[in-house]
Amino acid sequence: MAGIWLDALDNIARTCQEHGRGDLLQAVRLKRAHLLDPTLTVLVVGEPNQGKSQLVNAIVNAPVCPVGDGTTTVLPTVLRHAEVASATVVQPPPGTPPTVDPPAARRTPVPTDQIAAGVGGSAGRLPGGGPAYIEIGLPRALLGAGVVLVDMPGDGDVTTAGAGTPVAALARADTVLLVTDSTRDLSVNELNMLLRLTRSHSNVAVVQTKTDLVPDWQTVADRNRRHLADAGLPVPLIPVSAALRLHAAATDDHALNAESGFPALITLLRRHLAAKPDTLARAAVVLTARTVVEQLAAPLRAELTSQRSTEQSAPMARLHAAQREVDELRRCTTRWQNTLTDEMADLISDIEHDLRDRTRQILRMVDEAFETADPLVAWDDVARWLERSLVEAAEANRRWLVQRCDWIARRVAASFARYGHGSLPPWPLTASVEYGAPVPELERPNVDRFTVGQKVFTGMKGSYGGLLMFGLALTLAGMPMINPISVGAGALFGGKSIRDEGRQLLRRRQATVKAAVQRHVDDFFILVSKDSRDAARRAQRVLRDHFAALTDDLQTAIIESLRTAKAAADTDAAERERRQREIQQRMIRLAELYEQAQQVTAARPAPLAPLA
Repeated sequence: MAGIWLDALDNIARTCQEHGRGDLLQAVRLKRAHLLDPTLTVLVVGEPNQGKSQLVNAIVNAPVCPVGDGTTTVLPTVLRHAEVASATVVQPPPGTPPTVDPPAARRTPVPTDQIAAGVGGSAGRLPGGGPAYIEIGLPRALLGAGVVLVDMPGDGDVTTAGAGTPVAALARADTVLLVTDSTRDLSVNELNMLLRLTRSHSNVAVVQTKTDLVPDWQTVADRNRRHLADAGLPVPLIPVSAALRLHAAATDDHALNAESGFPALITLLRRHLAAKPDTLARAAVVLTARTVVEQLAAPLRAELTSQRSTEQSAPMARLHAAQREVDELRRCTTRWQNTLTDEMADLISDIEHDLRDRTRQILRMVDEAFETADPLVAWDDVARWLERSLVEAAEANRRWLVQRCDWIARRVAASFARYGHGSLPPWPLTASVEYGAPVPELERPNVDRFTVGQKVFTGMKGSYGGLLMFGLALTLAGMPMINPISVGAGALFGGKSIRDEGRQLLRRRQATVKAAVQRHVDDFFILVSKDSRDAARRAQRVLRDHFAALTDDLQTAIIESLRTAKAAADTDAAERERRQREIQQRMIRLAELYEQAQQVTAARPAPLAPLA
């Protein structure tokens, strides 16, 4: 009958080995060896001062465990069958695998009259050893039938204490009796302990002691059964009185023994002993399968969740970052091209306006100078000043052009700051004025001079009119035409004519010079303006070629990074998909493993009827 559940347990062990869980594999092997052991290990646990030790003494009808105020069980106490009463302190060396009765353990016999001291930990223990327990052999029929009682200390939780030690193997029991007394209801700590015990042990029962001390112990028992039902714990509760049991054994009183409640407890232990090779073993296999599946499935579920989360994939994050870099480079290219085009258009307009403004100021000053100055006298000085002023204007305009081009280059280079590239191209512009074609020299304009002959001729024309006008007027008065008055008037008119003609000639000279200067400045503006525009366009081409080459280098590097990231992301996605399929297959196999364990219990014989 053991073949079915043994196959399931071996399958569980192979699964643990496949998952690389040596700890679970060791636990399953220990469980297998324990289930093949025909003895029934009964673990007696509970909080201190609940009557555990007295309960064990009543079951075997022997004062093997110390009881009473000021005494407590320090070492786990194992009661086995023996033909002669004996006691031995078993102390495995540190680091011994968790097996009961390890071969390398130190075994120290304890006299029977010092058993209480051995259980209390004050006798038989050697310094430097590992966690110890005491074995007691008694010639009792219940123990001879195969029942092994283990009384655990009441200062710890059997589900967690001593994990991984040889003493911890004692906790791998077939039946667990949680001892509580009748003076109070089950505590929260006891209910929590029961919840943990039912997850690791297939047979758990609650033994309510000290019924002889509490008159309404039945009411307490009913409340405790309701507590168990409310907590979803299908655990039987057996009220007992160790004092009545011991007294009944001493007086051979069968009625008092029945009243103590121990026959029901002994019957429960015998039923579990009879059911261990099949029923209990099947239930233990189901619990083992559930525990192993939970332990193996938890990391698989966590890994599957992590695998399905694309945000946690480093290659995918690198791919997204590379795609963002490609988009950012595209935006950067558009941005720096627009910046260069707009700034250069503004520069050409501003440079032409600046040159026009400077030449207009020069023309304005020349006009102001020749409003009063005679070109015949001031021309050389004005011409030298004009040439010097035009050269200074051209140099200032070119310096501004160079400064603006340098500023534009730095502004365009700022678009590449995030890539760590801000270098400027080799700059071809200088502040010197180098025109594409030489500006013609300013020639002296051809102006009219007021010669002596012209003055005489002009004076004679003016004096003739005055002499004639005044002479005719004076003849009416009887005076001759030529007389001192008419001669004087002629002289006045002649002088006025000379002065008027001189002023007219001066204005004509000034107008001629202004027109000549205007033409010269216009020619200068056209030549310098064209040279400035050409220089700006050369600078624009240099900047365009430089930053276009820089963009190409960046694009090549980013595209290569994108290609590498995409290949890594594809590889990672394939690996993640493969791993997800593998995890899913393992999860399916774990579900099949648990289903196989469930079928083991489904195929078992019908369990015995529960105790009344």
